[in-house]
Amino acid sequence: MSSTTKEIMHDEEKRAAELLLDATKDISSNDDRNAESPLPTPVTATAPKPSKPKLSAAMIIPIWIVLSSAVILYNNHVYNTLMFKYPVFLVTFHLAFAAVGTRVLQRTTHLLDAAKDIHMSKDMFMKSILPIGMLFSGSLVLSNTAYLYLSVAYIQMLKAFTPVAILLISWSFRLQEPNKKLAIIVVMISTGVALTSQGELHFNLFGFLTQAAAVGFESSRLVMIQILLHNLKMDPLVSLHYYAPVCAVITACIIPFTEGLAPFYALKDLGALVLLSNAGVAFLLNVAAVFLVGVGSGLILTLAGVFKDILLITGSVIIFGASVSPMQVFGYSIALCGLVLFKTSGGK
Repeated sequence: MSSTTKEIMHDEEKRAAELLLDATKDISSNDDRNAESPLPTPVTATAPKPSKPKLSAAMIIPIWIVLSSAVILYNNHVYNTLMFKYPVFLVTFHLAFAAVGTRVLQRTTHLLDAAKDIHMSKDMFMKSILPIGMLFSGSLVLSNTAYLYLSVAYIQMLKAFTPVAILLISWSFRLQEPNKKLAIIVVMISTGVALTSQGELHFNLFGFLTQAAAVGFESSRLVMIQILLHNLKMDPLVSLHYYAPVCAVITACIIPFTEGLAPFYALKDLGALVLLSNAGVAFLLNVAAVFLVGVGSGLILTLAGVFKDILLITGSVIIFGASVSPMQVFGYSIALCGLVLFKTSGGK
């Protein structure tokens, strides 16, 4: 091969290499521009996930306090002023309303998008959702039945015992080790609740035992959630989405043995407007709870809960004429201090 031919071939290879290098630079430059651009290319563009609307703590906490208080006062009004003394039926209607409401929200809003991340198997339903649902049903029925025998003020005072019940159950099943700080909290709350009971002017033993059983069911439910569903993150609305249908069926099965057909005959006196608005307020409380989660620190939410309880007791005295003795005020103050210590310590 002549030297001229070799030079021509060498020049062609050189030009080909230069063209390849230029093409590589162009591609790299395009990639850099794409990386700097705020908009993705049409090929890689994906629709952004819609996020839940957010409310400030200053807005949602008062809404939650009002709704939480309204549910309890409204229920008490239905039971003791309108004389619709059928708590099992009312609980069942609330749960059925919630079961339908959560499914409507799931199809029309993004409030239940978290439910898509939960893969509900038959095994999980039978071992987790069903037993927790049974405890939830018992808690709801018993706590609502207590309003037929006790004042709103006294019931709120008795509910302060719930953290103690949770600790006792956890200690009994060796889920948590007792310590000096928790022991002090248990003594504080127990002493406070005992003083409120001692100072109760219209004490009813059956009502007291009913509310105590409700606290037991609720505490067991909360402990079981920690054991069975500790890996699942369910906000209040997603939880209601799964539990409401189960609990509605369970409580509906109880009606024939406790209240029979009487609540259905009494509906004409109660009226559809009262029934629907009562269930609607309860459902809105669960919606508000979704926005409440994450808007403030544990201390802020604990203090909001304490303020709500004080507001409820005050409202019970003003609206329903409930009697509260000085001993109850003193005892409940001690119990609230223990409750705040429990919540701020994370129960440890």
